[in-house]
Amino acid sequence: MTRLITLLLALFALTLPARAADDISAVSRSVVRVVTVAMVEGEVVGFGHGSGIALTPTRILTNAHVVESAAKYPQNVALGVVPSEGQKSYAGKLIAIDTKRDLALIEITEGRVPSAAIYTGPLDSGADVVALGYPGNVDLATARSAADYITPRTPVRSEGNISNTQSVDGIATLVHTAKISRGNSGGPLVDQCGRIVGINTFITRADDGDSPFAFAISVREIARFLADARQDYTSVGTPCLSLAEASERDRAATDAEARATAEANAAKAAAAKLEREAKLQRANDAALASRENRIALAGVLFVLGALGGGAGLLFYSQQKLRQAKIAGGGGAALILIAAILFLTRPDAHADVADDAAADPAATPAIPALAEGSFLCTIQPNRSRITVSSTNDVPVTLGRGGCVNQRTQYAQGSDGRWQRILVPNEEATVTIASIDPAGQEYRVDRYLLDAETMAKAREIRAGATIKGCTADAEALAAFATQQEAIKSALPPTPNERLVYECQKLGGPAAKQAASAAAKE
Repeated sequence: MTRLITLLLALFALTLPARAADDISAVSRSVVRVVTVAMVEGEVVGFGHGSGIALTPTRILTNAHVVESAAKYPQNVALGVVPSEGQKSYAGKLIAIDTKRDLALIEITEGRVPSAAIYTGPLDSGADVVALGYPGNVDLATARSAADYITPRTPVRSEGNISNTQSVDGIATLVHTAKISRGNSGGPLVDQCGRIVGINTFITRADDGDSPFAFAISVREIARFLADARQDYTSVGTPCLSLAEASERDRAATDAEARATAEANAAKAAAAKLEREAKLQRANDAALASRENRIALAGVLFVLGALGGGAGLLFYSQQKLRQAKIAGGGGAALILIAAILFLTRPDAHADVADDAAADPAATPAIPALAEGSFLCTIQPNRSRITVSSTNDVPVTLGRGGCVNQRTQYAQGSDGRWQRILVPNEEATVTIASIDPAGQEYRVDRYLLDAETMAKAREIRAGATIKGCTADAEALAAFATQQEAIKSALPPTPNERLVYECQKLGGPAAKQAASAAAKE
């Protein structure tokens, strides 16, 4: 049965097109059309629309002038939110409005929309930006009925550059060259990583051949508005790197670490060589001294034995037979001992055992999965951070790939232990992996369209393991399922977080294990 599931998963994954990860397409999932419908005695008497961006799955940021009629006439004007994906539109209600900053916050009463992050770092003049929204001139060219205005549709994107920051009526705005028109109001201006850098609000007129410019409410004003509205949001302050740049930095850091390790091993080997040469010299000196002492002792005993033999002959000539036997026997014994000592004299050169075989650096052991509690810290120079928090991550590794006491990881083809997370609600697939030594924790996130998410969920349903298990057959099917999901994903993730991990001990380990279990 397991082999059949494995085969089906592999075949299914091969039929899935792997689209390239695109940060602008990813944030486009968070863009919505904001619709106002004015009614009097059940009859529609007015219709308006603009754009918006989801800061949470249920809260939408837009311009105040887009929803101003709903604020003035709440009994007669209905608010609607049309996502960029799916089949449904949702009713909305006004949560906060600031007409001076031209910002408003809407909540949808049902449904969920993928949320976007706000970029809080420095933004240079000339930086590439993209405007997203639903320009009215495009609607006029494509809409065939009123239903087209409430049908989910991908937002229009236009590219440009930041010119500078201008104060308009005391409000900080970004002047940019991305083309927008009526209907773009309330839509986001984003950087190349898909983070919000402003909310588009108005354009200059292009009279007499003048080039139009667009204005977007700055992040500084957005942050103040959201603080007044007590609205939480995701913010990222790290520069926008391409995955190639982040990967190059990661390789550079890894290469530097490898060079440092090689240099340390070389220094260790050189010190070991010097120590071995000194040990050999000491052993040779000791062997030579022992040989010379043995030969000298044998010579002394030989002389004494010869003297004993001579004394025996003298006693024999004097008819002193008893004394002759003692002297002669003693002399012969001494001569025999001297011969034995001479023949067994040690060699002048000593042999020293080679310690290289015992050196762990010379013969690396096959790594086993580490166990224990670790605290993992983000490495910004090796990461591509677009939408996620970069707080420290506590990780507890258990026997057989049980992580944080509740999540089963499987060993992938690259030797790392991994778990691919495919949630039911959020439109994001996450690959969390850790090396066997527990030194590097890595998180790759794919911000996917609804169709690709549906296919990933379909594969996930085949052999999911809830909790941890030691069942070899279940683990084998699970590992195959993980590889099948991975093959259905785009070639590169939208986000890559690289953490360096340190093993903890004592009370800190218990605290980290408790925190990891709650994550």
